[in-house]
Amino acid sequence: MKKMISVFLSILLLFAAVLPAFAVDYSVPSYNVPVILLRGDGEPLYDKDGNLAFDATDLLSVLDGADSSNLYESIAAVLQPFLLEGVLFNRWDRYYEALEAEIGELTESFRLDENGEATNGTSISPKRYEENEENMHTDKRGDKGYYGYFDYRFWYDWRLDPLALADQLNDYINAVLEVTGAEKVGLASRCVGTTVVIAYAAKYGTSKLQGVGIDGSCTYGGEFMSDAISGKFKIDGDALCRFLTDCTATGTFSVSDFAMASIELLNKSGAIYALTGTFRATVYNRIKEGATSAIALSTVFTMPCYWAFVTAEEYETAKQYVFGAPGSEKRQKYAGLIEKLDNYHETVRLHLKDILLGLRDNGVNTCIISKYGFQIVPICETCDLVSDQYASVYRSSFGATTSTIYDTLSDEYIAQKEAQGLGRYISPDRQVDASTCWLPDTTWFVKGTPHGDWLEEEDQIMYNVVTADRQLTVNDLPYTQFFVYDDDTDTVSPMTAENCGTEYWSEDDLQPSPNLFQRIRAFFRALVKWTRLLVDLLQTEL
Repeated sequence: MKKMISVFLSILLLFAAVLPAFAVDYSVPSYNVPVILLRGDGEPLYDKDGNLAFDATDLLSVLDGADSSNLYESIAAVLQPFLLEGVLFNRWDRYYEALEAEIGELTESFRLDENGEATNGTSISPKRYEENEENMHTDKRGDKGYYGYFDYRFWYDWRLDPLALADQLNDYINAVLEVTGAEKVGLASRCVGTTVVIAYAAKYGTSKLQGVGIDGSCTYGGEFMSDAISGKFKIDGDALCRFLTDCTATGTFSVSDFAMASIELLNKSGAIYALTGTFRATVYNRIKEGATSAIALSTVFTMPCYWAFVTAEEYETAKQYVFGAPGSEKRQKYAGLIEKLDNYHETVRLHLKDILLGLRDNGVNTCIISKYGFQIVPICETCDLVSDQYASVYRSSFGATTSTIYDTLSDEYIAQKEAQGLGRYISPDRQVDASTCWLPDTTWFVKGTPHGDWLEEEDQIMYNVVTADRQLTVNDLPYTQFFVYDDDTDTVSPMTAENCGTEYWSEDDLQPSPNLFQRIRAFFRALVKWTRLLVDLLQTEL
């Protein structure tokens, strides 16, 4: 069973696997403001004896020891009660328990306990904490006379409560200020790191901050995690094909041409829709709540860091799905974890806009970078959103209005914005309106690079903004508000109507509701492609 569920688990944990990105150090001088970098999740975890417990860059590490000898036993342990008691007698409790136990066996090396705390002494490498300690007692300006981009990095156990991590960050900031003699620091953050920075601002205010950079944030919500934990699952065949195309093109993982053609054929034939539709109609709606809870508590949703990605609108629904109704047995068992989650919700999530605008109002330089041009992970009901694979532009930019991936903002909408003097905020690809962002003049958009890749230009924008002696806007830097990354040439350019088509999908992939003729044509095109690749494969084998 471990091999059977590994595919689903791998998709769920892909979020943690692809986010870490090790950017190069730059020799470009910064200003006399020490800047602290907070990266995202995925830093390898070690147990109390210093042994590697989990490395998110190698998902197969969680499957060590899983071989075919356990397969039939696992099937008997999980699928038998599912089929017999669930389908026939509508009794699902044993299935939920077995599902949670089976997946939990794979994830026990990195899951947290019922209080949202580490087990078996697991944490990031002791060497990382030693780096923190050294940095807290070292003026990195040294002989060079300035602070470089990555002189200070705050390493942290990314699984934990952002508010608790904010306490650690506060100690780190105080130590850096003392050793450098600086009056303020800049904070540059990515993904999970943005939740820690926002939690810090909520808890400790802005008096020690020169600037805050937020890149690829899910703090306002990340649909991949939020939808999944709220039971809003949807398998969309077109979205699946686009997602696999994206992942292959960006090197996240590869799918062979024949396998891809097979998936496309199943999709264009309607088989994926029929299978998922039948499943939803007969089983899904009856088991989704219990299954969501079992999967969540056996994987990453004992981690407060990922609960921070749940939107304010879905938070109570997510709690219901995972822990049951108030007073339930699971609510009592996980009371310590729920207390942390509620505290973050009430302290940060419900006041997020006030916190973010408070940075600006208190003179803290702000920089927000939103990424897009990719298919969101196709298990979400909102998989048609313009996104960076994990969060929509609306969420990562804190409020930008966007079209769907299928179309552009309407001519009427754009004309209305232009009449209001806001036409400059419309992206050249006509998919994004930055004027509705909470901080429209200090929000940049980069198209063509996914969530887990961090461009040098993104870092340059953040560091220039957070260290400046005044608030820089989209008009003050060489980069326009909208710019494009070209993977073929590894270059960044201002976005234009001519260079904005960075998506890896074909026009046939962008048909949300094709008519009968289009469906027939798409099917036969997929069939011809599959047949050609099958012949090539057979010739190769022979």
